[in-house]
Amino acid sequence: MHGAFWFLIGASTTIVVLAPIFFVLLRAAERRARAAEGEARQSQRLAELGSMTGGLAHEIKNPLSTVGLNAQLLIEDLQHAPLEPDERDRLVRRVETLRREVDRLAGILSDFLQFAGRIQLSTEWRDLRPIIEEVRDFYHPQCDQSVVQMRVQLPDEPLNAMVDEDHFKQAMLNLMINAVQAMGREENSASEPELLITADHVGDDIHIHITDTGPGIPEDQLEEIFHPYVSHRAGGTGLGLPTTRRIIEEHGGQLTVASEVGHGTKFTIVLPATHSS
Repeated sequence: MHGAFWFLIGASTTIVVLAPIFFVLLRAAERRARAAEGEARQSQRLAELGSMTGGLAHEIKNPLSTVGLNAQLLIEDLQHAPLEPDERDRLVRRVETLRREVDRLAGILSDFLQFAGRIQLSTEWRDLRPIIEEVRDFYHPQCDQSVVQMRVQLPDEPLNAMVDEDHFKQAMLNLMINAVQAMGREENSASEPELLITADHVGDDIHIHITDTGPGIPEDQLEEIFHPYVSHRAGGTGLGLPTTRRIIEEHGGQLTVASEVGHGTKFTIVLPATHSS
């Protein structure tokens, strides 16, 4: 009897001691549940906003293309209109300005839709060397036009990785365009601008380097360049590098940058690799 009594006393004491702890844990669980519910609602709102924004951009882009086409037709009509030469030239210049602005806005919308849209990859094991060479051949005329020497150095052994060829080409091309445009901003350079592309195995990964001899990027701006709508180029949308990073990360890889002011910039694509047997 006494044993049962002291057992009940002990149990009651334990309950009294543990009750506040249980209460604190319960309140913490409730807070976590409310926070998770709030995050879910916020994620849903952001998804809805993204969908609405993408739809709005599409709705704007279609009539914008019509405006651009009609501006071009109007220029052609003005060139044959019975007007004084000075008046005709003045009107043509105004409409050409309108057409250029329409083209610029259409480009901004295209970049936005590409950045904001969902990236759907169709990947397969590929040797990256012929893909890189195709991008080189495609972009070589632009380098020649910009007076940039392009060199590509690839290993003899395959660079096998799981990639979506079209998206990978787009990422490579974005980085090459960025490099050539950066070198185009460099003034009074004593040496010929150079774009160097190299690739090799590093451990279990493939590293692809896109190196330029441009003006470089200040250290405090290195991470900033991957933020949307940050551009140091006149007329740039600031979406090329963020989109490129998204593409590489969707492949399970990384995009990094190293730069030194006055000595150029190196972007490095890191992709998981498989060695050929």
